[in-house]
Amino acid sequence: MSRFSNVAHYQDFSELLGILSRSGNFYDMEKIKAAYEFAEKSHGDQRRVSGIPYILHPTSVACIIAELGLDTDSICGSLLHDVVEDTPVMLDEIRRIFGDDVAKLIDGVTKISKIPYSTREEQQAESIRKMLIAMADDIRVIIIKLADRLHNMRTMDCMPEQKRRDKSVENMQVYAPIAHRLGIKTLKEELEDRSLQYLDPIGYKEIEDALMLEEAERERFIESIKEQILEKTKNTIPNVYISGRVKSINSIYRKTIMRNQSINDIYDVFAVRVIVDNVSDCYNVLGVVHDIFKPIPNRFKDYISMPKQNMYRSLHTTVLDKKAIPFEVQIRTWEMHYTAEYGIAAHWKYKLGMKSGGKEEELVSQNIEKVKKMILDQLETEDATDIARNIRNDLGENDVYVFTPKGDVISLTRDSTPIDLAYQIHTQVGHRMVGAKINGKIVPIDHKLKNGEICEIITQKEEHPNRAWIDICKTASAKSKIRAWFKHEKRDENIVEGKQMVDREFKRQGINLNDEEMAEFFKNVSMKKQYNTLDDFYAAVGYGGIQLWKIMPRLKEEYQKTYAKDIEKITVPQAPVRRKKVSSGVIIEGNDDVLVKFSNCCNPLPGDDIIGYITRGYGVSIHKRGCTNVPKNLNDSEEPERWVSARWEIEAGEAFRSTLQIIAADRTGLLADVTIQLSNMHIFIHTLNSRELKDGKAVVTITIDVAGRDHLRGVISRLSDINGIEEIKRL
Repeated sequence: MSRFSNVAHYQDFSELLGILSRSGNFYDMEKIKAAYEFAEKSHGDQRRVSGIPYILHPTSVACIIAELGLDTDSICGSLLHDVVEDTPVMLDEIRRIFGDDVAKLIDGVTKISKIPYSTREEQQAESIRKMLIAMADDIRVIIIKLADRLHNMRTMDCMPEQKRRDKSVENMQVYAPIAHRLGIKTLKEELEDRSLQYLDPIGYKEIEDALMLEEAERERFIESIKEQILEKTKNTIPNVYISGRVKSINSIYRKTIMRNQSINDIYDVFAVRVIVDNVSDCYNVLGVVHDIFKPIPNRFKDYISMPKQNMYRSLHTTVLDKKAIPFEVQIRTWEMHYTAEYGIAAHWKYKLGMKSGGKEEELVSQNIEKVKKMILDQLETEDATDIARNIRNDLGENDVYVFTPKGDVISLTRDSTPIDLAYQIHTQVGHRMVGAKINGKIVPIDHKLKNGEICEIITQKEEHPNRAWIDICKTASAKSKIRAWFKHEKRDENIVEGKQMVDREFKRQGINLNDEEMAEFFKNVSMKKQYNTLDDFYAAVGYGGIQLWKIMPRLKEEYQKTYAKDIEKITVPQAPVRRKKVSSGVIIEGNDDVLVKFSNCCNPLPGDDIIGYITRGYGVSIHKRGCTNVPKNLNDSEEPERWVSARWEIEAGEAFRSTLQIIAADRTGLLADVTIQLSNMHIFIHTLNSRELKDGKAVVTITIDVAGRDHLRGVISRLSDINGIEEIKRL
């Protein structure tokens, strides 16, 4: 039997009514029925790809929302979430009939859906930006979107394989981390497991089969544990409820297949969950468990006194039974249990009648504000492609817990630095930071914080952030606050710094524009709305809001389109010698036989310091170490394992392409002199073009074959002798 049924899972309105009735909460049933009837009439004869009537999709989404315990408006928004997008109904009509709150929820979900996701990260990131804007306004928007995505995954078998895989990748990278940060475990785990089912069906099936084979034995084992705990607590701790828990398939997958471990190497595949009435009983049960079973050292975690970022609170301990079988015991109260399963969705459950005024409700309310603040920090990120990475980093599962000298516990993203901690404490603490101490000892500011460390931030009143911190810190919040400081406090300095960076990069890429042409060029290039002037753009580059290496391909393409009319095409006399088809002349560390290609972005030559990048299906691409496409710190790249060491052979037998830019006085016969000189040196010419500049000069860009860097120096020396040539640069 499969963990998930292969039959498309749809629920109708009668099932929704049953869920609402069983909840025992108050709902405006007339409003919900009116929303269903409106949605049914609007969708009419529309059908899903599978042929099922379309109305069953919004009712199924509404059932998920109802099971999470959200309010009447959320149920109505779920029933109507596709009406504005997929039918002629306008949002104003929804607002008039169902009110502003329902209209706002539908508008938020519609905005998220309007831009289709793509494999292109920038387009995906812009979609995420819209989703975060909607979330910041009302968290319920993203909960409805998560439920919509989950139901789509439940009915994905009828879709093409590639679409199933694309949606699954999006779930793993974006939606599951958001569900985790919101604390909605039920959505997170099912999204991950269903996605894994499409991304690695073989690995998924192996784990599923292993769990199925042990199911009967597991049930007997858990029953035995339950009986022992209940027997010891029946006279001292009231109302003890015990259940068994199996780790999600995706969690097991990450610990086995991805780490090359056996399922038997995992201590917490199976767990016993103990639920009691109050916090003191949690610790009493912990004492009973440790009295019956032998605890495994260093496997106890107190998430009650130190809750996770997503509000999760429980005691965890791993113990051995009499046969030395390890298993985990989780101990929590009922309020903790509901918050652990439903996270932020518990906020509306409390409002609808669950016990209120306690610690759990306070945690939920605090977390809603924290998530909104985190969202606003993400929106400060000006480079859209950083948003997807920030989602994975800041909203993922890997947290580290650090103490302040006063004993406060602060939760941070794993691999965070003291800079991240300083900005989490307070923005001004971050701005004035000059150093940090860990357990009383001075450490570098790039120190990676570890669980249980006591970190003291050293500050000075007159200090301010350093630009280099942006590349050191881990969290989007810290990066955003550093950029904001430079953006507002050092605008003139940013403009100067940014202009220098742009000028250097443009020269490297063969883009020649004077100040007047530069202003006109950027007016024509579709930059983001916030850059109203060229100085705004320079300032953004200067304080790190824009990373030039990401946008240069588009700028270079626009430049070539804009100035194509100025390029002079000539017939080039070719030298008789062509490229040799021999070995690449490059040795890749750890690989004796691999396809090698030389990148066009920097055209490396023998003698240059080089590095390799493992491409998908095209071998290893060789770059110069100083190439703009090579990260300064490889560990900060998205996939550092794909960068490999490379070096030149002593005898490089191939001819290599190199591009030169020649600045010269504009005169008749200039190109002829250049091509004749190259022909006399038996240099093969691949491309040659020229453009007239406004100051009476000309720029010639030429791509040729050379044997290496020393050979290129000789070629440049010979070309420099030509009358009128002022400067020759290698691009």
